[in-house]
Amino acid sequence: MGFCKKITAFLLLCIAFLFRKHNDDSRNGVASNVGLNYGLLGDNLPPPSNVISLYESIGITRIRIFDPNPEVLNALRGHRGIGVTVGVKDQDLAVLSASEEAVKGWFATNIEPYLADVNITFITVGNEVISGPIGPQVLPVMQSLTNLVKSRNLPISISTVVAMSNLGQSYPPSAGEFTPQAREQLVPVLRFLSETCTPIHVNIYPYFAFASNPVNITLDYAIFNTEGVVVEDGPMKYSNIFDAIFDAFVWAMEKEGVKDLSMVVSETGWPSAGNGDFTTPEIAATYNGNFVKHVRSGKGTPKRPHCRIDGFLFATFNENQKPAGTEQHFGLYEPTDMKPIYKLF
Repeated sequence: MGFCKKITAFLLLCIAFLFRKHNDDSRNGVASNVGLNYGLLGDNLPPPSNVISLYESIGITRIRIFDPNPEVLNALRGHRGIGVTVGVKDQDLAVLSASEEAVKGWFATNIEPYLADVNITFITVGNEVISGPIGPQVLPVMQSLTNLVKSRNLPISISTVVAMSNLGQSYPPSAGEFTPQAREQLVPVLRFLSETCTPIHVNIYPYFAFASNPVNITLDYAIFNTEGVVVEDGPMKYSNIFDAIFDAFVWAMEKEGVKDLSMVVSETGWPSAGNGDFTTPEIAATYNGNFVKHVRSGKGTPKRPHCRIDGFLFATFNENQKPAGTEQHFGLYEPTDMKPIYKLF
């Protein structure tokens, strides 16, 4: 295929993706670009059917689950107004990266049974394994899954979830660049996603940036609570650290020749306990509430001012089987009675 034909095909693919996304958003309304992570690391969680009812009652139309849990997927049957992102477990990557037949088997077992009545929109391959020992296993699985869904003309996008630790430099945002290991493992993935016009999923946590450096990062800057400019980076002016981190990743991608690749914020949030005065329900409510307002405003970031952000808050429930400390307190709801820890939706 000639260069012009390749470009034309790429543009048509991107237009088709955006058209489908626009139609989904039109059906789902303004709340559609804010989703919730549904974690299951707790021994006191409510039944999935109750959780799905909760999502519908508060207008959540996107959720992310970390693996193809049959109980959750069965509870989602018939609730096609909820778009579902399904994760491939990290421990499955070694087997799946070895052959396309293994990927076909995984798909037949974990996705196929639900296609008729569950709205699966994304499959994410691995969670924050790039860059690391099993990072190289991500791309082959993504390629095999992409070939599979394309061969069947299924409206499912294939991506992966990465952490901000792939940035070796992030301040100021225009200095953003990847670590050497990220350049080796992540950049080929980004180029593949650019070819398929599929967003990269990134986890952005201003809480951890603030908690690790409260002397130089103010709380208000971390929780979207400033009105004035805190950081100037050439013509770009930042009043919150979320935008600065987001744009640092964009700059890093552009320096690798990957331009205009969309980003979905697969996780963000603030714990309501576990680290003294840094983690209170009031601060968590402020951060999460301001994040929701920010993404719903459609204003984007200083580097991408006209690009709406899609994001998932972490997480639905406090999960008592996660590591002790803040990790157990990112939930919006108590698992035992599903009452909100603070008012958000």
